[in-house]
Amino acid sequence: MVKREKSGFWVWAAAALFYPLSLVGKREYRDWDKLPAEGPVLLVMNHVSHLDPPSDSVMVHRRGRVPRFMAKESLFTIPVFGRMLAASGGIPVRRGSGEARSSLSAAHDALREGKLVLIYPEGTITKDPTGWPMRARTGVARLALENLDHGVPVVPAARWGTQDIWNGYDRKFRPFPRKRVVTAVGDPVDLSAYRGQPITNQVLREVTDLLMGRVRDLLAGIRDEPAPAEFFRPGSGGESA
Repeated sequence: MVKREKSGFWVWAAAALFYPLSLVGKREYRDWDKLPAEGPVLLVMNHVSHLDPPSDSVMVHRRGRVPRFMAKESLFTIPVFGRMLAASGGIPVRRGSGEARSSLSAAHDALREGKLVLIYPEGTITKDPTGWPMRARTGVARLALENLDHGVPVVPAARWGTQDIWNGYDRKFRPFPRKRVVTAVGDPVDLSAYRGQPITNQVLREVTDLLMGRVRDLLAGIRDEPAPAEFFRPGSGGESA
């Protein structure tokens, strides 16, 4: 039996809401035992639908953990859901302001307290027309590198199928017939080669692409098709980078 991390009222309230939502799809978890059942974890995932947070919450909760989401600040203003997100340890991400670093600071604190922090490095639902991960923001690399000496494993995971239930761009909800939703968890990424290196913009970009490359590889395994060699860049005429 999985030993469950201690949680409070709002975590259980979220579970009561999200578990029924997860029944909308047929769930399959691959190698989820690679997700540590205790201790700090930085969980790095792709983002294809507004249903991803409920879906990923259930996966993490079934593993006995409480996910601390790094999410857009606007999500914390949604009635009830925002309260659940905040009360369960969610971390609001304030972009384009001097408060952006405080979001990373809160994530650092959670990791060093032995929590699981879940991040979608793309920052929003992918704009890649075929659903592959797009070019991600580098905050994930900073979190990973600045916690190297604290023994925080960086675990990649990919999920596919939620976009067939709720497509965030055409706003269509298609619960029936029930769709297959698959989540695959990978091995922790070895970043020891970067230990002691200055954290430059070039290193941040390199590590971000490395981490998202692992996520992309897991997604290719789920989709059973080759992944594009490069990441889609929104606003570049559809080009990848």
